[in-house]
Amino acid sequence: MKTINIKKLNEKAILPTYGSEYSAGADLYACLDEPVTVKSGEAYLFHTGLAMEIPEGYAGLIFARSGLATKKGLAPSNKVGVIDSDYRGEIMVSLFNHSKEDRVVEHGERIAQLVLTPYITADWNIVDELNETVRGSGGFGSTGK
Repeated sequence: MKTINIKKLNEKAILPTYGSEYSAGADLYACLDEPVTVKSGEAYLFHTGLAMEIPEGYAGLIFARSGLATKKGLAPSNKVGVIDSDYRGEIMVSLFNHSKEDRVVEHGERIAQLVLTPYITADWNIVDELNETVRGSGGFGSTGK
């Protein structure tokens, strides 16, 4: 387990929590002064009231919470948010309402999950040919039915 420095930008902010001992994602909470209605087919940018120091060599990935997406149709507008290790601003989550009904989000509601993950960067090398594979350039369903 890594220790992550986190700063509360708002006294009402709730620290991320893990739902179980083996959860990969930590729940992020809406930090609101009043309930927010996300209209059907629209997005809203939610504050968490938190900033953090993600260690070098790691990224914070923001994913949908399966229950919120499945039951209410609310999921991150950009599908997966990426927080770089040099970002020190407030963690915010844009939720899009995919449902046919307006949805209300309350202060303290779990709105997304944050997964901390290591990453590698690449040194791009231009070549004339790539190694051959059985698959070759087949894509978009080329390996199955």
